[in-house]
Amino acid sequence: MQFLWKYVDDLIGKGLSGWILAQLIFYASAQLVPMALPLAVLLSSIMTLGDLGEHMELTAAKSAGISLMRIMLPVFITVVFISIFAFFFSNNLLPIANLKRNVLIYDIQHQKPTVAIKEGIFFNEIDGFSLRVTKKGEDGQTLYNMLVYDHTSGQGDDHIITAQKGNMIQDERHMALTLHLENGDQYKELQPKKPDQQNYEMYHTSFKSWDKKFDLTKFKLSRTDETFFKDMKQMMNLPQLLHQIDTIGIDKKNLVNSLHNYVVPYYGYSRTGLDTLKAPIKIGNVNFPTDFRNTADMLRTFTKSEQNMIMERALTQARNIKNYANIVVKQMDFKDADIVKHTIEVYRKFTLSMACIVLFLIGAPLGSIIRKGGLGWPLFYSIIFFIIYHVTSIIGEKTADKMVITAFTGMWMATFVLTPIGIFLTYKAANDSKLFDLDSYRRFFVRLIPVRK
Repeated sequence: MQFLWKYVDDLIGKGLSGWILAQLIFYASAQLVPMALPLAVLLSSIMTLGDLGEHMELTAAKSAGISLMRIMLPVFITVVFISIFAFFFSNNLLPIANLKRNVLIYDIQHQKPTVAIKEGIFFNEIDGFSLRVTKKGEDGQTLYNMLVYDHTSGQGDDHIITAQKGNMIQDERHMALTLHLENGDQYKELQPKKPDQQNYEMYHTSFKSWDKKFDLTKFKLSRTDETFFKDMKQMMNLPQLLHQIDTIGIDKKNLVNSLHNYVVPYYGYSRTGLDTLKAPIKIGNVNFPTDFRNTADMLRTFTKSEQNMIMERALTQARNIKNYANIVVKQMDFKDADIVKHTIEVYRKFTLSMACIVLFLIGAPLGSIIRKGGLGWPLFYSIIFFIIYHVTSIIGEKTADKMVITAFTGMWMATFVLTPIGIFLTYKAANDSKLFDLDSYRRFFVRLIPVRK
């Protein structure tokens, strides 16, 4: 529903078929799997172990010498297979669903709305024409007091048609619209025959009936080639993402080399070095560079105009180097951000699988501790831990996307936070700890408070 409300403005009034809407909802539902699958594992594990504990089946199994780990093992193996499927889904199926969903949304957004003329409002979706009706009949096709502006000549409002009555006949098969008008008038202004002529000829004709056909092929949903969207990171699998990251790294090296090649010609001494000169170069009575202590001494050997020319040239070269370096720095920053975004997508392929395992390690021991089945308490605890998982994941991803922290730390932050909780709950459940027994906490605090006599 959130997805539909987001794109409701793009969907309404386009005359989309039920098949197109079904495809769009199907592809959009694939995006919900990374959120729904970990929650399903968490809730089902709490319900399963909680139901066993509520009916004393865990107690019977433990009294027979079967440990909690042995009881959890078959379910854990099932979760491992679910995690493998989650990785396959994230790496192979989800990119295809994202590709087809984005292409379909793009086509829908760029499709013109269907021909739906409203009373008293100009309809401008047909190229070259603007239509307005004062009143529509009960059948929805009969139109009264019509006004049509024909702009196909490109000279403005030079052709105006009015009619007392008319109707529209739309041919869906041939994508054509026939506008039939009755009892109307045409007013048309002709362009002067000579360029310097200032007088415009206008003629007026009346008609009993007048038909105009419009081409509606632009109103038909045309499908865009999917190859235009395949370079987006959400549409790539793991090998493609790694290849793209390597390509961006090569682009960064090329930027560094281009900056080096641009700067080196401005610094001729960098290739030889003044310290490598065995003997000073003598020009006239001046020895270069042994007779000078600094640049100011060297400049004094030139005239004032030559000094100004040298300084202007030096400033120009410095500005050129600075501007080019700033451009390269911005491009490097963009490349670094692009690498981070692709790296986030790489880790996303694995975090879904790991989330299923981590949330199982929380849900299974939690169910054995609370000993409650059904949808009551299991749903309550599932919501709490899933909110922690979801909020932590969003915070980590957003901070990594802003390059505040590394992509690895951001994408695995939820796993780092929840894994110790899962290990702690598993340890407590294996030792039959009454972690959520309120009476035990009440007795503990009663012992701390001295009893007055």
